[in-house]
Amino acid sequence: MDILTLGNDLLHEKATPVDNIKKDSARWIKISQEMFNAVAQGNGVGLAGPQIGLMQRIFVVNIEGDVPRVFINPSIIETSQETSKYEEGCLSVPGIWANVVRPKTVKVQAWNEKGRAFTIEASGLLARVILHEYDHLEGVLFIDRLSEPKRKKMLDKINKQAKK
Repeated sequence: MDILTLGNDLLHEKATPVDNIKKDSARWIKISQEMFNAVAQGNGVGLAGPQIGLMQRIFVVNIEGDVPRVFINPSIIETSQETSKYEEGCLSVPGIWANVVRPKTVKVQAWNEKGRAFTIEASGLLARVILHEYDHLEGVLFIDRLSEPKRKKMLDKINKQAKK
């Protein structure tokens, strides 16, 4: 499974909803397993459909010490007013890390790969990863959340790496 990287236009497009999750559960189970394998190979903690060219609203999260989770057609129900800053990276922006401000907690409703609905309230790293992966479904990369001067600095660094 190839992971698209910065410069691919698909990373800035909105993903479309998944239809018939329950009916096509075998497909979503297979895709989510492949996505978990790609996360492990890339030493990441999450991966969204658009990062692999699948323009549908699915992402997976696999944080050490927690259960692997599949989110299909997620909806952010609520986020906290309180925020935190934390260094983020992304499999689609390899080798680049930057501090990103995000809400400390999130409440999200989604369906799993078997078509079962669930709601989860998350905090800490899990909340951050959910919000990061949700951004991918909206066509937003973590570097898009940086101030203009910081984003320019990151893009300059990426361009220098690409020339090497």
